[in-house]
Amino acid sequence: MALVGTPAPTFSADAAFKGEVIKFDLAEQRGKWVCLFFYPLDFTFVCPTELVAFNDAAGQFAALGTTLAAVSVDSVHTHLAWLRTPRADAGVGELDYPLISDLSKTIAADYGVLSGPVALRGLFLIDPEGVVQHATINNLSVGRNVAEVLRTLEAFQFTVEHGEVCPANWSKGDAGMAATLDGVKATIG
Repeated sequence: MALVGTPAPTFSADAAFKGEVIKFDLAEQRGKWVCLFFYPLDFTFVCPTELVAFNDAAGQFAALGTTLAAVSVDSVHTHLAWLRTPRADAGVGELDYPLISDLSKTIAADYGVLSGPVALRGLFLIDPEGVVQHATINNLSVGRNVAEVLRTLEAFQFTVEHGEVCPANWSKGDAGMAATLDGVKATIG
């Protein structure tokens, strides 16, 4: 099931954030970009490296008007315990974005990332209208590159702002191109 170009499946779920249990409602994020990413489980191996890397870039996502949120099939209480565990002890410490609990596994299933008992490393960029503009799914053994997620987000935001498309290897500050044959010729010719 391809979600790109379609409305993001909405949900409301408990999440751990700043030492508290909150309700995270995706519909309340309308009007903002959202970077929603799934990871397999708390207290594992690749997962904390990703969560810390996303946290290190949280300010960059905020500067791009983007809400960061992570989802796993763990309970909100397991999330809270992991957030209370210092990084020196393989925890994630306090994060600047919520960890959403998907104990029922319905969110992961709705996004097409449920694999047996856990979620694959799915990532979805959702525009302010609630439409999925980008999706990637990694198998369990390979973490994501946060710099590439930011570059992709910036590219989608550029296309909205400028009405142009972004060619291969586009980075912030580069010119876009017209979605025409002349645009192709000017870019690769």
